[in-house]
Amino acid sequence: MRLVDANTHKVREFIDDDNIPKFAILSHTWGAEEITLQQLQDAYGTARERAGFVKISLSCEQALRDGLDWVWIDTCCIDKTSTAELSEAINSMFRWYRMATTCYAYLSDVGSLRDLPHSRWFRRGWTLQELVAPRKIHFYGANWVLLGSKATLCAQLSISSGIEELVLRSGQFEHVSIARKMSWAARRQTTRVEDQAYCLLGIFDVNMPLLYGEGKKAFTRLQEEIMKTSDDQSLFAWGLTD
Repeated sequence: MRLVDANTHKVREFIDDDNIPKFAILSHTWGAEEITLQQLQDAYGTARERAGFVKISLSCEQALRDGLDWVWIDTCCIDKTSTAELSEAINSMFRWYRMATTCYAYLSDVGSLRDLPHSRWFRRGWTLQELVAPRKIHFYGANWVLLGSKATLCAQLSISSGIEELVLRSGQFEHVSIARKMSWAARRQTTRVEDQAYCLLGIFDVNMPLLYGEGKKAFTRLQEEIMKTSDDQSLFAWGLTD
């Protein structure tokens, strides 16, 4: 995996899990002018002038305040020009969020706590695993204002996400039925139809190759992979959201 050096904003690759340092991880919804790996690596580029650089800078500053020198950010830590790397990263993403020392959830559309339930963050497919996987999450609103933590906001997060407080507090959901896990994702959307399946790989602890262009077949493949290790037929009551 690649990590951003919080001091220099340079990206470094770590091959072996045993050599990965403690790191913070960012959860967010994509906006305008997100910074790619190539743009961040371009020493003579204009990455710092783009809107997406702000969240990188804020994440790094927070990590340093928390005593961490490294940050993982999906927009600039994955080489999305490589199909193989993208597939490996998506299959590893839940594990990375679980491994992180802490997670910063940046809700740029939230000005105050009363806006929290209406955030786009609760309606996106990818942020589901980013809510349940990390052991610690701190939520930040617009201008990086601290809203609270996963622990202090647990009741509100449960109402907004439909996920039980016990699951949010413990981070354990092996006992939760397949149908119930699927219900967590029912109100969430993704830009690409295939991602409605791919964003659930970690939730169901399965691995499968990514085949963008396969459309709704991705969800069928996900069901087949889940059924290899489960006999819970309630899975097939769920299909893709429109």
